Amino acid sequence: MQGGKTAQPALDAAAVKAKAMQLGFDLCGVAHARPVDPARLDKWFSSGWHASLSYVFDRRAERLDPSLLVPGARSVIVLAASYGPGPDDPQPIPGELIVARYARGHDYHNVILKPARKLAAWLRSFGAQVYCEVDTGAVLEKYWAQEAGLGWIGKNGCLIHERLGSWLLLGALVTDFELQPDSPHPERCGECALCIPACPTQAIPEPRYVDARKCLAFHTIEHRNEIPRELAEKAGNRLFGCDACQDVCPWNRRAPQGQLVQLRARTPSLAVADVLSLTHDEARRRFEGTPLLRAGRDGLVRTALAVTEQPPEVLARFANDEAPGVRAQAQARLAHSGPSAMI
Repeated sequence: MQGGKTAQPALDAAAVKAKAMQLGFDLCGVAHARPVDPARLDKWFSSGWHASLSYVFDRRAERLDPSLLVPGARSVIVLAASYGPGPDDPQPIPGELIVARYARGHDYHNVILKPARKLAAWLRSFGAQVYCEVDTGAVLEKYWAQEAGLGWIGKNGCLIHERLGSWLLLGALVTDFELQPDSPHPERCGECALCIPACPTQAIPEPRYVDARKCLAFHTIEHRNEIPRELAEKAGNRLFGCDACQDVCPWNRRAPQGQLVQLRARTPSLAVADVLSLTHDEARRRFEGTPLLRAGRDGLVRTALAVTEQPPEVLARFANDEAPGVRAQAQARLAHSGPSAMI
């Protein structure tokens, strides 16, 4: 076929899906690669809802056109792995700082990127050109996941699967091989909108959009500076990420436990005193290979200061910290006094 390769008989969509299952993925679907209507993404940008996530905007053109990633792109293969909680998973200890579910085990980037790359290498053995990424590349994973029939984008902005719920981690492969596409998945939220009022900071301005400027996941993971007081007061005891909009989703009530052992929970919460006493070396030692290392010592300490009440002498100890975010948070807390909704 002009501009792309027609799949050989040994490499059809069924063979690709079978290989993905063999590599440990729960779901695999195929979508026809084509330019994406920019309206939704551009509305997110123009509204300022991307906050300081400039890297998303910087690769806007590639996100909207797979052929800029792979010349002659014909197919987008979407992979999903479940991190659904199980009945025997360790639970957060009351009074401790909570870690979002996806971050309680090994870093999913490492866990699912390796098999995704194996799938890409297998495709290349047939002569395909392949672009492979897990969350950090220039692909609109959730959009393509819906196009590939894996699920639909819920009102909380998460991809939802009828059986696995929204506890899903996604990867995508763009290739110049033409594979039989799946049918796009219909939207199944219906009249349900439980996730919108469940957000503690009202970060869902309208269905399927998240305002990162108000999102606790953004502020506790990506953001490096002081967490605004009006958001910190509503954070409860969340240290890293937030599951509020997923916890209330009816599709998650019967979701089965994820099968990848590496993603299972190990660290559901951390003691406040332990976080505040972290050194850089200890943070690297304790959190190497987990998502928590993304925040590191500085991000975790900053957030702990933001979402807990600490006596002035503790805040003063951090007011001259070498980390700008920690220093700013301590100084801001010292400058405020009075009743607080924080723990």
